[in-house]
Amino acid sequence: MKLIELTATNNFGYASFMQTGFAAHQDCFRISPSDAFGEPFPTTGQPDSFTLGVLSDTNELAGSVSFKREGDTRKKLRHKGLLFALYVAAEYSGQGIGRMLLEETIRRARQLPNMEQINLTVLAANERAKRQYQKLGFRSFSFEKNAIKDGDRYYDEELMALFLNDSVK
Repeated sequence: MKLIELTATNNFGYASFMQTGFAAHQDCFRISPSDAFGEPFPTTGQPDSFTLGVLSDTNELAGSVSFKREGDTRKKLRHKGLLFALYVAAEYSGQGIGRMLLEETIRRARQLPNMEQINLTVLAANERAKRQYQKLGFRSFSFEKNAIKDGDRYYDEELMALFLNDSVK
């Protein structure tokens, strides 16, 4: 397994990979497969806007995650980053890929000037993901009932944050 940074031009089939994830796990993502179709690459490839991927031994994308600094045009929000679109293909589940992606994202975020916290949104019923985030220090700070509506079904969301400055609790 090899961890790399993905870019719009060097992405190892990222769009197709994520489409597969959105379709297979519609109850784990806030975006539907049809919404994602034709979307531009999610990040710019700058230090504060990146997408990471883990390649299998056959150079296939096994997992990915994206991060970007919040507040592109709002100075008061630039101390926060957003972690989003974490996905590990089913055949690679349980091999530590998600943790590897999260740890590298956190490491990079810590190197960014004035970055104080990483926020993420997770479906409240996704206990496995929440446990993984909690192991790395993320804490829930908000709960939104019926945050997502898919047909006649509603999903609740939790917002979680990791404070990078140890003095902030």
